[in-house]
Amino acid sequence: MLDISPLTWSLTIGLIIALLAADLVAAALRPHRVGFGEATAWSVFYILTAVGFGVWFAWQHGSVYGTEYFAGYIVEKSLSVDNLFVFVIIMTTFAVPEEHQHKVLTFGIVLALAMRAVFIALGATLLAMFSFMFLAFGLLLIYTAVQLFRHRDEDPDVEDNVVVRTARRLLPITDDYAGGGLTTRVDGRRMVTPLFIVLLAIGSIDLLFALDSIPAVFGVTEEPYIVFTANAFALLGLRALFFLVKGLLDRLVYLSTGLSLILAFIGVKLILHWAHVDLDERVPEISTPVSLTVIIGVLVVVTVASLIKTRRDPSAKAHPGSLRAHRATSALPDPDHPTGR
Repeated sequence: MLDISPLTWSLTIGLIIALLAADLVAAALRPHRVGFGEATAWSVFYILTAVGFGVWFAWQHGSVYGTEYFAGYIVEKSLSVDNLFVFVIIMTTFAVPEEHQHKVLTFGIVLALAMRAVFIALGATLLAMFSFMFLAFGLLLIYTAVQLFRHRDEDPDVEDNVVVRTARRLLPITDDYAGGGLTTRVDGRRMVTPLFIVLLAIGSIDLLFALDSIPAVFGVTEEPYIVFTANAFALLGLRALFFLVKGLLDRLVYLSTGLSLILAFIGVKLILHWAHVDLDERVPEISTPVSLTVIIGVLVVVTVASLIKTRRDPSAKAHPGSLRAHRATSALPDPDHPTGR
């Protein structure tokens, strides 16, 4: 069992909060269009930070835990790319100006990290108290994998989001972004801007992704500290990665298929672990190095296959996938209206 001191927890959380704060301040004080060079520099910085932390962690606590951290980080990083697909859809649906996308992404990352911290604490508690939760998490991941594969060529319907629909019904919304604020006053009446609705949409999507990603990373490690740091470092680089690869996302046509395979594999791993512990020790388990190899192998194959596919067929376009079929009555957003109405 990994023994992490309160001081190490405090320093780790302090480092992550400092990095988030720097991102948030930069987004709030200097709204601007993030260029390729800036996005590249920040992406490299966050990847090197995550790798540097992993090297230090393996040196301090051993290669076994170090391998678990890197496996968890790669799982979360791959799932975060699917997040980016949805962020692109949300930005497009609500016609978010480029100078405000930086702010939206940073707030989205803060919300995602806060939600995942809650789910990590809850998941760790449940796994410690009830070993059958490994079975429950495994079945959840397999169900998610099947749904994602079935709807791999679809996009999530942002307009059909219950949080967005409720907010539009109850709140007065302006027609423009009013300088990037969340609220503004029009003719003496306090109104929310489309940016407020965008944050609600991203927050609700973050919640859904947390429900999938936390059981997935618990499939490669049972240590809450590793789960938290893998999630945190994967999410920290999400903003820069968005601006770096958003033009390339359409080419990853097989990513949803690859993610469904990874989720199914981790689901099977969790079920085997439960059977090994609760039923019969002769039931084989899947080791972390094998998991890391499979995850990296799937990602490499789907990336190469995607690039080959789009090179041969330029009209092919990637989709993030959806966990349910769209309702036939869903209204399409109006691209000429800032809120998509």
